[in-house]
Amino acid sequence: MRRELRSRNVEVAAPQEAGSIDAIVIAGGDGTLVGEIPSALALDVPVGIVPLGTFNDLARTLEIPLDIESACDVIASAKARRIDVARVNGAYYVSEASIGISSRLARRQRSDEKQRFGLLAIVASALTAVRHARSFHAEISHGGTTERVHAVQLTVANSQRFGGFITVEGAAIDDGQLNLYAVDIHNARQLFSVLAAIVSGKQRSADGLRTYRAKAFDVWTRRPHHISADGEPAGKTPARFEVLPGALRVFAP
Repeated sequence: MRRELRSRNVEVAAPQEAGSIDAIVIAGGDGTLVGEIPSALALDVPVGIVPLGTFNDLARTLEIPLDIESACDVIASAKARRIDVARVNGAYYVSEASIGISSRLARRQRSDEKQRFGLLAIVASALTAVRHARSFHAEISHGGTTERVHAVQLTVANSQRFGGFITVEGAAIDDGQLNLYAVDIHNARQLFSVLAAIVSGKQRSADGLRTYRAKAFDVWTRRPHHISADGEPAGKTPARFEVLPGALRVFAP
């Protein structure tokens, strides 16, 4: 990695040289990136991404090449764009945060299995999580209004892409808005409707799927529920989800 970057006149700083850092280069997946967001925001430096994860949602969203050499070329070009960052319970994320099935999946998924078996391990864990899904009651407050929902899954998306293949209708990673989706499935027809909407990216037309759009959401549940943010633990409900418009600079084509 250092050799690839240095061949493009990009020097890799040692940890003790933190005072002179001009950029942070992250080689890994979306979860690795999330762990470095606080440092990037504190130092106010751009981030370079060398995508080595399973899904690489942010890299795909920003059209960053998935091969190391081309990704390093993007970093060496020093062309950066601003994107929104979201936050829940003090934890930062760039793609999505979830309560329910996805959060349960993130907690059940063992990192060693994910590394060894990749998508196969994720699919197996997903089937287990869906089979044990339990609906819950939640109150969602946004823009001065509060709504009560019954759901098996709440997802608050900051980007137009997450989960490897899910695209969000009408969303963008630099629009200063969050999109919340409440999934409530009671029968096979609703299940197929939601699955079709997820694959096609047309969530607003799905039966069993309610959508909301705002700069911030406050979510309360009858009992505490775990939250995952870009696959990482992010506390429990009650929670406040908020967007930080244009907070992060990322090297992108």
